[in-house]
Amino acid sequence: MSKLFFNERKTLVSDAIDGLIYSNQHNNLTRLDIDQHIRIVIRKDWDKSKVAIISGGGSGHEPAHAGFVGEGMLTAAVCGDVFASPSVEAVLNAIIHVTGEAGCLLIVKNYTGDRLNFGLAAEKAKKLGLKVDMVIVNDDISIENSKQPRGIAGTVFVHKVAGYYAQQNASLEEVRSKAQRCNENVYSIGVAVTSCHIPGEENDDRIPPNKAELGLGIHGEPGVAEIDIDDCRDVVELMSKKLLAKTNGQKFALLLNNLGGTSPLEMSLLTKDVVESSLAQDMSYLFGPKPFVTAIDMKGFSLSCVVLDKDTQAALLAPVNVESWATGIQVNDATPIKAEKASNSLEFTPSDAPAIHFIVDKVCSTIMGLKTELNHLDSLVGDGDTGSTFSSGASKIQQELNDKNLPLADIQKLLEVIGEQLAISMGGSSGILLSIFFTAAGTHFGKHQDLPEALLNGLEQMKFFGGAKVGDRTMIDALEPALLTLKAEGLPIAILAAKQGAESTAQMLEAKAGRSSYLNSDNLEGVKDPGAVAVEKVFAAFQA
Repeated sequence: MSKLFFNERKTLVSDAIDGLIYSNQHNNLTRLDIDQHIRIVIRKDWDKSKVAIISGGGSGHEPAHAGFVGEGMLTAAVCGDVFASPSVEAVLNAIIHVTGEAGCLLIVKNYTGDRLNFGLAAEKAKKLGLKVDMVIVNDDISIENSKQPRGIAGTVFVHKVAGYYAQQNASLEEVRSKAQRCNENVYSIGVAVTSCHIPGEENDDRIPPNKAELGLGIHGEPGVAEIDIDDCRDVVELMSKKLLAKTNGQKFALLLNNLGGTSPLEMSLLTKDVVESSLAQDMSYLFGPKPFVTAIDMKGFSLSCVVLDKDTQAALLAPVNVESWATGIQVNDATPIKAEKASNSLEFTPSDAPAIHFIVDKVCSTIMGLKTELNHLDSLVGDGDTGSTFSSGASKIQQELNDKNLPLADIQKLLEVIGEQLAISMGGSSGILLSIFFTAAGTHFGKHQDLPEALLNGLEQMKFFGGAKVGDRTMIDALEPALLTLKAEGLPIAILAAKQGAESTAQMLEAKAGRSSYLNSDNLEGVKDPGAVAVEKVFAAFQA
């Protein structure tokens, strides 16, 4: 089964090109309609007065190459099938369509198919009287003393330099010279923990867990070494040393490239590691992190350094109208602002009030006495811990009561302290919901000095944040009617309302909140919600 989204493999590249054109923020791209096998993306605003810059190659490396077409970079991109060079015919058509008297520069990554197909197309174009030259990018340093270093993400730097000088009306000779100088000073290396998926083919899972391949190719070629990835900083430092051996103390710009499958979270972490690595001493500008040259969905990244001179720096920092370029920045200061930790503890003075002491003690004792019953009910409809959870909260409040450490004479503070203690002692969602209930009630009471109204306000906040309401088979089915009746008709009727509310939950065959929401009606029928029972019993404890 495919690990990629696509319709038909034969239309995948064309479909992707259309998607890019539909969504291009600069609205400056189009494609040539020649035949289904020739896929060429060009600038809509091109007038042939300047040197044309053409790149391309196999697809699967998006946003390369079409994502870099636009004013200041490429004039056209020739897109082959996935990991396959475009045909000579496709390249030749691109050259003919965009090349004027100023000529055309081809920028090609150092792969045999690309060199041959672009090269033959160039020779055919020359026979037609067109001025064509080529730069072959070979920035991969992973293979020591390689006679044919591959072209990878550093190619984007060459695109940018060539595009800049073409935009400045430089001659073909000068554009090629600047691009080639950039090419000779670009060094790249990549690492990945997975290879890539090819549309319609089986995945190669050759890289073991907790290992990575250093220097693997962007077509899924095996790396030159298998390394541990226990600490990303060590991986980055290994790559850094190889790059610094090439840059030799010179200042450079660095491109941090996502190879396609690395999450934004990981790329941000890698950015930190790169900025804090030994590369920092010579790094003048950072480009990325973002995908520049990918390998479909390869989970990995690459680093590319380009040594800076005055001309290269000016070219890299010039603005462009290009979809996938990233402006180079000097690394920001990440020093945090010192701040005092906000205290979450309430300040209060313990006080006594016999009537309030009696109520708090009665509520706590009642709940603690219900531990076994509530656990049993919850075992039928949940995970069997409601009694233990409620009892732990009640036990904590009663302990504070016995230690004379509650502001009993200050109702606002008492409600808020109870809320704070329940959040700590109960745990889980029940503790937080009841903490919200008492905290909000305390705030409301402090403003209006109306306890029934304050409790109703706490209920509303608990319903808002918790998402439950009457009829959802929760404690609210007993608590809401009880509190409404308490305010309107007094405690005796509120006791009856709580009982009726709890009993109603036994007839509710669907729970819409909590663990019970995962159960079917056969498990729920005839069983009261344990939270609603707790509310019922607390009110009943004050029966005259």
